[in-house]
Amino acid sequence: EQLLMDVDHLTGFSRHFTPVQGHQSRPPHFYKTLMATLISQATNLGVVSMSASVQGISVDMLRHVLQDFVREDTLTVASAEIVNRHHELPLSAMHGTGTLSSSDAQRFGIRASSLLASYYPRYYGYYDKAIGIYTHISDQYGVYSTKVISCSPREALYVLDGLLENNTILQIREHTTDTHGYTEIIFALCHLLGFYFMPRIRDLKDQQLYRLDRFVDYGVFTPLLTKTADLTIVEEQWDEMLRVALSLKQRTAPAHVIVQRLTNSFPADRLAKAFTNLGRIIKTQYIMRYLTDRDLRQTVQLQLNKGEYRHKLPRRIFFADQGEFTTGDYEEIMNKASCLSLVSNAILY
Repeated sequence: EQLLMDVDHLTGFSRHFTPVQGHQSRPPHFYKTLMATLISQATNLGVVSMSASVQGISVDMLRHVLQDFVREDTLTVASAEIVNRHHELPLSAMHGTGTLSSSDAQRFGIRASSLLASYYPRYYGYYDKAIGIYTHISDQYGVYSTKVISCSPREALYVLDGLLENNTILQIREHTTDTHGYTEIIFALCHLLGFYFMPRIRDLKDQQLYRLDRFVDYGVFTPLLTKTADLTIVEEQWDEMLRVALSLKQRTAPAHVIVQRLTNSFPADRLAKAFTNLGRIIKTQYIMRYLTDRDLRQTVQLQLNKGEYRHKLPRRIFFADQGEFTTGDYEEIMNKASCLSLVSNAILY
């Protein structure tokens, strides 16, 4: 509690928790109730357990603040405030410049029935279900995007969401993921949107590499370039590809919806085929550089290690109910995940 109040004193993040209707006045003991509400969500204690452990705060007071003040939009802005102020600290520059980031999903068990829940035998056996919290973390360890996802689809669907919805002062230019976060379509879209995508791809020796012209000799790389990318369809669909990129930039539709439709419609749809062929070219260029650039390999590995190491912090914070979600409602799950990211950013600060 004291840590949150100290960070709020330095950053003023609590001022972003405004009511649904701006003219409403804050209830009595608002500040104390707000801090208790944030902790109840981030630790998974819930408002009932929190009210029993804090004097002078009732369940009704906590629920009122939770419903009217602690919402997804206010949590996002408040967390961004902490990340922005953390970025300005001199010590932050020792970890990175704030232009590189990575994204990864962390699995949490769920006991209630939910559309997002799915079996994840690797960690939860064949009887218990889990959900994922997909976070984007900068090279300064700040979390600038949080999304609750299912464990079933490929994580690559959600890579662009966090990059495009970034509302912090961090100017992300490079982004890395593990193998689950990459597809050839993501390579193409990141290229069009101005991001340099550099995933760590498992079984790199089995990757298919593409040449631009089957009749050109590429020297020592010729044996590796066994197939040819179709540039004709990229030129044919170029205007439509730019329209898709502009729609993503303007947030006309959620990025994961567009990526999923492009992925599902390949190879029948010509637009999806064009994105895939462009992605094959960009992927081949990247793999060539990855194989020959030691600094790039170290940068990718270091950033992914930061993300993996940071996963230990939410595990420690989200301790109640054995670190498992007990609700199946998406808004409640998302609220807890966002509070968890806010509190972890406060601890980082």
